[in-house]
Amino acid sequence: MKKLMMATTAMTLIAGGAFAQDVKIGIVLGFTGPLESITPAMAAGAELAMAEVTESGLLLDGATVTSVRADSTCIDASAATAAAERVVTSDGVTAIMGADCSGVTGAILQNVARPNGIVMISPSATSPGLSTAEDDGLFFRTAPSDARQGVIITNILQDRGFDTVAVTYTNNDYGKGLADAFQAEFEAAGGTVTISAAHEDGKADYSAEVGALAAAGGEVLVVAGYVDQGGSGVIRAALDTGAFDTFYLPDGMVGSVLNDRFGAELNGTFGAYPGTDSPGAALFVTMAEGAGFDGTSAFAPESYDAAALIMLAMAKAGSSNSADFKDHVFDVANAPGEVIYPGELAKALELIAAGQDVNYEGASAVELIGPGESAGNYQEIEFVDGVYSTIGFR
Repeated sequence: MKKLMMATTAMTLIAGGAFAQDVKIGIVLGFTGPLESITPAMAAGAELAMAEVTESGLLLDGATVTSVRADSTCIDASAATAAAERVVTSDGVTAIMGADCSGVTGAILQNVARPNGIVMISPSATSPGLSTAEDDGLFFRTAPSDARQGVIITNILQDRGFDTVAVTYTNNDYGKGLADAFQAEFEAAGGTVTISAAHEDGKADYSAEVGALAAAGGEVLVVAGYVDQGGSGVIRAALDTGAFDTFYLPDGMVGSVLNDRFGAELNGTFGAYPGTDSPGAALFVTMAEGAGFDGTSAFAPESYDAAALIMLAMAKAGSSNSADFKDHVFDVANAPGEVIYPGELAKALELIAAGQDVNYEGASAVELIGPGESAGNYQEIEFVDGVYSTIGFR
């Protein structure tokens, strides 16, 4: 009788979810490197979505969701590949939220995700080259391609009456892709790019690069670099020599450290990075504040959305296996279905369990197009009184 009671108790525990699945999702971002100042908020955004789903108890019969962090370094493809391989093979993650920078994202996609059949959703890799990369249906991004950003930069510059610009870009997939996309759009619209020159990250002195840019001339210097690396170094050299005093800052250059680093020296400088004035954006900022991080930080909303899409696709498939849920990412990201905002992941899971459709708009007004990338919304910023703030949306 005692053995029968023990067996009955064990079966009851199993049925009641005592052995609920632990779903592991990798967060592969540049915790060190040229974007390390914005990475903490990105990781926090993704983990906020994971905590929300775990607390609901509605994913895959009460599964908990655990994050496994790994450092992509943003720039070292070998290190990023090794880090991603480790979280897949040793830690057993079934999806990756990341990576962040375009070059390491491409390396992880080809060397880890495809061989192991792992879904990746990047919140910030923007190279146009990723739009046509072989991905076996495993790769998505909640950030728009720089083909879209090239159009945005052109529109903002011309709306402000600037017709001639110089361009400096970090010498990698992100920088070159953005510089080429922008130049093509700007010149097609009648503008003139006086020079488009690469710079290397990690240098102590950028006076030679700035000298070449100044010799070519231009009303504005477009800095397609990294806020914690060469991009800021170029700005410092340009300000110190008087070569330029007005800069356009794309997404990789936007971070609150600029306020501390340059302050009023950047008054009049402007730029844009992904963002929206949707209801979901405001909700996310409030949620992030409650969780102790800055929800307006670059790519933090997109990180929340990337993690949310992974988990909602799992729910739609009834499985945490990438092979099962990869074909359901579009299903939960786009219409038709009830619109889902941050803080409503439990509601989304209930709808999915009831066989109903959801249209996840999230924190960044997600709409996946083409090969699975965001259609693209941007917030325009400008420096006034030593700090930057959002002045409009595109």
